[in-house]
Amino acid sequence: MTKEEFKNIFNNNFETVRNYIYYRCGNSDLATDVAQETFMKLWEKQLKFENGNIKGLLFKISSDIFISDYRKQTTALNFKLRAKPQSQHQNPEEIMQFEELQKSYDLALIAMPEKQRVVFLMHRLDGFKYHEIAKSLDLSVKAIEKRMKLAIDFLRKNINN
Repeated sequence: MTKEEFKNIFNNNFETVRNYIYYRCGNSDLATDVAQETFMKLWEKQLKFENGNIKGLLFKISSDIFISDYRKQTTALNFKLRAKPQSQHQNPEEIMQFEELQKSYDLALIAMPEKQRVVFLMHRLDGFKYHEIAKSLDLSVKAIEKRMKLAIDFLRKNINN
């Protein structure tokens, strides 16, 4: 791909890719970053394509980048949430409440039926979508939805009771 071809593709499709990601995340800065990274990847790979397929390719690349970024953020957030609270920012009562809640959550997860726990952790901890979980467990999406609902109901009943 020549610089001129790339420039034309960029000028004709950047806003479309940016808007596509913006509609998915609602964050204009993130959408701009993902769109820029999409075109960097296109340039680095020097992918061969037919002109009619370029938008689909750009949407696929941008979607993959967005999902990867989302999973990284989810993992970082889960790590922060699981970390012990900083004692200098919270009073002893808040620390004790947090530790009790964490203990209740851990015990509820242990007591939760395995089928529900697997789906719950794959979705909440690993960031998998229902269709991805369904595919990996060889189940229907409806079955995953039901297990997730049962898992959430189980946690509501068993935390702090």
